[in-house]
Amino acid sequence: MQPVILDTDVASRTHKGKLTGPLATRLIGRKPLITFVTYGELTQWTEIRDWGSLRRQELADWLSGIPILPGDEAVAATWGKLSAAGRKAGKPQPVNDMWIAACCLTYDLPLATLNLKDYEYFKEMHGLRILGEE
Repeated sequence: MQPVILDTDVASRTHKGKLTGPLATRLIGRKPLITFVTYGELTQWTEIRDWGSLRRQELADWLSGIPILPGDEAVAATWGKLSAAGRKAGKPQPVNDMWIAACCLTYDLPLATLNLKDYEYFKEMHGLRILGEE
């Protein structure tokens, strides 16, 4: 099974059973992974939206089957390079998107996202692979 990193939007829709269309088809037979950033963003949403214990437990149960990629030294070094390159080019990128891209690039894994615009810079300038565009 080929691994793929789910962006937070895709992870959320997948968890809710609401991911449809071509991307859902492309994920069939793939091993989904998430980054530490997506884990944090999903946790943040449960707090902001005041999820009750049942919904939180449903998310926790779903997350228990999804490996989480850490923000280790290799990922941090890649993030530093992405950040520096963006700033030097006058194109600083959103921090969380940069961390997710750093995980993908460090582990040489494609990203499944519906937010293609958010990752266009990383695709064009750093070779980020987007599922379905490979």
